[in-house]
Amino acid sequence: MVAQLVRPGATARAGDVRRDPASGTADLAAMEGVDAVICLSGASVGEGRWTAERKKVLRSSRVDLTRVLVDSLGRLKQKPRVFVAASAVGYYGNRGDEILTESSAAGNGFIAQLARDWETESMRAEAAGIRTVILRFAVILSPKGGALARMVLPFKLGAGGRLGSGKQWMSWVALDDVVEIIRTAIADERMRGPVNVAAPGPVQNAEFTRVLAKVLHRPAIFPAPPFALRIALGEMADGLLLASQRVIPEKLRAAGYKFRFENLEGALRAILGGKT
Repeated sequence: MVAQLVRPGATARAGDVRRDPASGTADLAAMEGVDAVICLSGASVGEGRWTAERKKVLRSSRVDLTRVLVDSLGRLKQKPRVFVAASAVGYYGNRGDEILTESSAAGNGFIAQLARDWETESMRAEAAGIRTVILRFAVILSPKGGALARMVLPFKLGAGGRLGSGKQWMSWVALDDVVEIIRTAIADERMRGPVNVAAPGPVQNAEFTRVLAKVLHRPAIFPAPPFALRIALGEMADGLLLASQRVIPEKLRAAGYKFRFENLEGALRAILGGKT
């Protein structure tokens, strides 16, 4: 049975676990005996400029919420077998052409620091005796919206193009693979610590743009210069759109994981089929 952790005021189903991050409380009795806990919380980093207030929301929804959850798990008499927690490839910061594996050092900047602090809270579960897997997600390509929907819209309007120089590396992963990797993290006892959730074929932004335009049958002739992105988005432009992360899923390869989508064009055609 799958149960959800629900906040005060939210509708709960039979078996769901109530918790209140604000007060740091949770229904511990309802959590006793669970096999695995998956925490994918976090307000969207792509919604709105990174004002001081927005940064507080991004941090609280990740770092503070995870701290409360891990504290609760540590107080259980019968702890879960595994804790699977979210993070992001933003952990590595802006790294140019450097090939990044799970053993690569953390980078600099707001997102990198946020990811470091987030992972620190998650790894406290390992210290409590719970096998902990931290999934560093690349850009997740989904037919249900998210980052891909925001990428597609300018192309549909005939205004698509590369971002900045287009030389920055983009790491991506299809939603189907994300779901299967979470299942793998739960089932495979060898998996622990940080895991790069990224397809083995990262591409530069210019190539991503070319392939997306091809799949959508739209032109890609309107590049967005860095100064325009910075005026429009502020710090987010450098932190998300212009940062270069050439991420390789070394641990997943070692574990023998077979990606359903390794090729960007094949992934985009499958995801956007019938939607163009």
